[in-house]
Amino acid sequence: MAVIINQEITEPKLSKETLDALVSIAQRVLKAYGREEAEVGITLTDEETIHQLNREWRGVDAPTDVLSFALAEEEPLVPMELNGDNDSPPELLGDVVICLPIALRQAAEYGHSSTREILYLAVHGLLHLLGYDHQTTEEQRQMRRAEEQFLVEAGWGRTDEE
Repeated sequence: MAVIINQEITEPKLSKETLDALVSIAQRVLKAYGREEAEVGITLTDEETIHQLNREWRGVDAPTDVLSFALAEEEPLVPMELNGDNDSPPELLGDVVICLPIALRQAAEYGHSSTREILYLAVHGLLHLLGYDHQTTEEQRQMRRAEEQFLVEAGWGRTDEE
């Protein structure tokens, strides 16, 4: 499975540990849903860019913390010539875009680490790519339970102080 991290902004610079945790939790989510061969992109960007994306794709004229863009193929994939007997192209799930400045502000507001907030937003976005939604209260509860389960399993659950 491939998790591609695209850092569109250089500041704030994330530590190697945070980037490694980001890839690890994304792989954990994909594996839990049987998507070991899937490929996702996670883009870390600024408020201006996410504001523009939000306006263009959702009709919302404001920045947000995270956006998900699922890749729904209209036509079957064209077979590719690959090396090896069992190789097949990865399933392209889509992209998650995280606004780092908003994530860092939210981490401070909620009283937890920036790494935990970034991981939470990544899991939230990935779950949207996998079909979760939060239009109803019950859907929202299910999504929150799944988000927290992944964070706890990865060692980033809420502490008693939060």
